[in-house]
Amino acid sequence: MSASQELERAATTYALDAVKMDKQGNKGRAITLYQKAIEALLQLVQLYPEYGLNKVYVQRAIAYQERIKALQGSVSPQDVRMEMERESEEAGGGAVERATPDGKGGGDELVVTEKPNVRWEEVVGLETAKKAVKEAIVYPVQRPDLFPLGWPRGILLFGPPGCGKTLLAAAVATEIDASFYQIDAASIMSKWLGEAEQNVAKLFTAARKSAGDGRPAIVFVDELDSLMGQHSNEVGGEIRVKNQFLKEMDGIMDKGKALHVYVIGATNKPWDLDWAFIRRFQKRIMVPLPDSSTRLNMLKLYVGNLSITEDVDISELSRLSEGFSGSDIRDVCQSAQLSLIGEFFESGKAMDKEATPRALTMLDFRQIFDTRKPSVSVDMLSLYNRWFEAFKAL
Repeated sequence: MSASQELERAATTYALDAVKMDKQGNKGRAITLYQKAIEALLQLVQLYPEYGLNKVYVQRAIAYQERIKALQGSVSPQDVRMEMERESEEAGGGAVERATPDGKGGGDELVVTEKPNVRWEEVVGLETAKKAVKEAIVYPVQRPDLFPLGWPRGILLFGPPGCGKTLLAAAVATEIDASFYQIDAASIMSKWLGEAEQNVAKLFTAARKSAGDGRPAIVFVDELDSLMGQHSNEVGGEIRVKNQFLKEMDGIMDKGKALHVYVIGATNKPWDLDWAFIRRFQKRIMVPLPDSSTRLNMLKLYVGNLSITEDVDISELSRLSEGFSGSDIRDVCQSAQLSLIGEFFESGKAMDKEATPRALTMLDFRQIFDTRKPSVSVDMLSLYNRWFEAFKAL
């Protein structure tokens, strides 16, 4: 057994024993075990400083430290419980059940509480990507009898950040009224170590149950590369989680089953993915930067919510935003408005409840473009295009 595996196993054992002592009211022993778990976790982080899940381990160490403070009486246990739940929600979006010191946790916590409500028309552009996703998910749900050879269950969305991958997945879930399970590396790893594989199994069990009850299910894995990428220094927990995920994906891809369970993975780094996962995503779809027409429509959408003067030329703004992602374009419009509001407050007029800011001019937008560059470089674009040519599957 490697040093990393020993440390991970030690942290798991200490944490589980600490929870047990905590529940039994043995505070002194629980504090000692929590401290040992923290030490093992921090040693693991130091041993593998580049490891992708270090953030998760650090969060766990912080959570254990907060529990120690509660047991020592520095803060109330209820306050710590609320803080731990808040930290857990921020780390993983609340998508996966987590163990807590009282041992409670329901399967219903696997489901994202805020169901996506994104319509196709809100996904501006991306016609090729939308067509591919409809063929893979929407049409089989509507008429499964037309697919004697089955249909794809794994869909990989890749491309530059801020181009609509998450929005596209949410729109599909709304279109077919699916149960939507959104996870990432932090959420799938247990709040208390040693339960990551069980979380994966519970996730897919819940998805299959939903599909069995007649409601399609979509498992959306954001930042797929952080959970299923190739790492030179993998530790035992990550390997087990990856193997469990492969097993579950193989289970839903059985062509003899007609369950509508789909896995949509999104990544900004497709070249970091393990080949075992690449081949399980039968559809591999690039979500590119918006073209001229799409940028024009985005600008119309965002500027439509603002007060502008007649000299604002949307077509010129589209030209100026060439190479910008969808989120970049939104940021430009937001920055122009923020600058205007800042000017309004600095003038002292904002204290007058009847006063309103002036309208945005073309000069306001030009000044923002003068100070902003696209978030995606030409070199990054060439990487995406090369990977797409090598692995595309529309």
